Amino acid sequence: MPVLHNRVNNEELKQLMLAETEPRTTVSFYKYFQVTDPATFRNELYIKLEALKVFGRIYVAHEGINGQLSVPAGNYEALKATLYAAAPELNGIRMNIAVDDDGKSFWVLRLKVRAKIVADGIDDPSFDPGKTGRYLKAREYNELAAQPDTIIVDMRNHYEYEVGHFERAIEIPSDTFREQLPMAVDLLQDKKEQNIIMYCTGGIRCEKASAYMLHNGFKNVFHVEGGIIEYARKAKEEELPLKFIGKNFVFDERLGERITDDVIANCHICGTACDTHTNCLNDGCHLLFIQCPDCALRYEGCCSEACMEEKNLSPEDQRARRAGRENGMMIFNKSKEHPLRKHRKEWEAEQKKE
Repeated sequence: MPVLHNRVNNEELKQLMLAETEPRTTVSFYKYFQVTDPATFRNELYIKLEALKVFGRIYVAHEGINGQLSVPAGNYEALKATLYAAAPELNGIRMNIAVDDDGKSFWVLRLKVRAKIVADGIDDPSFDPGKTGRYLKAREYNELAAQPDTIIVDMRNHYEYEVGHFERAIEIPSDTFREQLPMAVDLLQDKKEQNIIMYCTGGIRCEKASAYMLHNGFKNVFHVEGGIIEYARKAKEEELPLKFIGKNFVFDERLGERITDDVIANCHICGTACDTHTNCLNDGCHLLFIQCPDCALRYEGCCSEACMEEKNLSPEDQRARRAGRENGMMIFNKSKEHPLRKHRKEWEAEQKKE
């Protein structure tokens, strides 16, 4: 029986990917449909995708499939054919091609069976995720969003909204989708008759969110077809005004796709205009945060002096310091509080000394 998971060291795989000469294409897709046997479906798909040299991650659950992949450009049509043939419901599935892509988004293939393809926290047997709001194409979005009484709701996490969002979009400040759903219902409780547009990165979260809003009595719910990725592609293709400003955060090595030249976020340390996400280089932290080039140099890619100090300790001393610490350094919180707090003061104090 073939090996149905990767056994090669991650760093080795990354170097192999970087050494490739054939260009790659990054795509994402999802589909809500009934999967009777997710484990068997996963195993059969893994064998076929591995043969096509596909990298990335796919989640399979009884409720459907959700994937973000990197495929050699020459194998893209074969990938589409493979997915179309994997189940009748996947025939013709929409593939969202990355807008700003260097082909270096993934270097390993991971397929996982999960309880749900997007964790929603919904425990209501009467909820039907198939009863969704109406899709909006790019042109339709621009027209409806231009109406002053239309409410636009961002169904992504705080750190995604921070670097880019649609004009006039409401942020639901949260770290998780499961937290956002009841928050959105509560926030808009007195707006049930108004037009509500929901959006996310590729469509999977806002599609389920639209169904949840309808389930809770909202009447006129819409969601952006294909999410920000498809909207940006179509708007540029059709030469429409771009109503999304900034960068679209993505969950791969790139950590973002540039949609417009606007930089609407700030370095979490010094506050200068910046929208470059990175992970703290301290192995005991790995916090996702925004850091400008100057602070990256000053803090050696870490989120704080404390993490920089810890990173430079011997491996033995690092392990000793991390012992018993459950949640990293907890320097910044990704949501609810603006991250420019504790270490902004530290940075300003350092500037005064110089």
